Amino acid sequence: MSTTTTTLLTRQRQQLILQRLARDGQVIAKALSEELQISEDTIRRDLRELAREGRLQRVHGGALPASAAIGDMAMRRQVAPDVKQALARRAAALVQPGQVILLDGGTTTAALARALSPDLRATVVTHSPTIAVTLGEHPNIEVILLGGRLFKHSMVTVGATTIEAVRHIRADLYFMGVTGLHAEAGLSTGDFEEAAIKRALHERAAETVVMASPEKLGAASAYVIAPAAEVATLVVAADTPEGAVGPLRALGIDVLRA
Repeated sequence: MSTTTTTLLTRQRQQLILQRLARDGQVIAKALSEELQISEDTIRRDLRELAREGRLQRVHGGALPASAAIGDMAMRRQVAPDVKQALARRAAALVQPGQVILLDGGTTTAALARALSPDLRATVVTHSPTIAVTLGEHPNIEVILLGGRLFKHSMVTVGATTIEAVRHIRADLYFMGVTGLHAEAGLSTGDFEEAAIKRALHERAAETVVMASPEKLGAASAYVIAPAAEVATLVVAADTPEGAVGPLRALGIDVLRA
């Protein structure tokens, strides 16, 4: 067989894998190898190559769609800005006067900070300097900024100092930012240290709320934060298909549409 033919067949297989991911939300290596009558090693090789290109996230036994929310802050600001504003307005209504709120870094949580009512009296704890500055203009919100090493990709602080500070807080709500939310693969993000901070924040809140724009649902990233069932409330866009949230609702998550 010529090199050209081999390359073409490889590309055809990889395109099929991406089509199955779009259709089914997952690919099982063993099942696909049996269907195509090729070895699992060949399928796994295709999955590795597609993962290197950022087109899927490998998991045990196969692959899930890769999150489109992995880019830097400038890139993420351009992803579904109108949807994020709608999510933020709906989520802001969950905050009650006098509460202590943990607010993650990210473009959707930044929109939430801007959406909080000027009359709201509450305390917001955040490891995002950007969000702290935004809330510095709010007349009635006390802001606690957690220190640590600045992770410039997401403009948040990370590291042991941040985690130690989190341990001394008890919060009512944590608005968690994620790059992937999947019923089986859980809550995930694209950086190891960020995942550790999010896990620590999650553990110090009575309830965790996730605002998920469409590209995050059914997707996965490399670093797991927590099981999906630990989310209390999920806020999604009004036109999100029920099929995308049904498996999450089945876990006991309260799904709100914005």
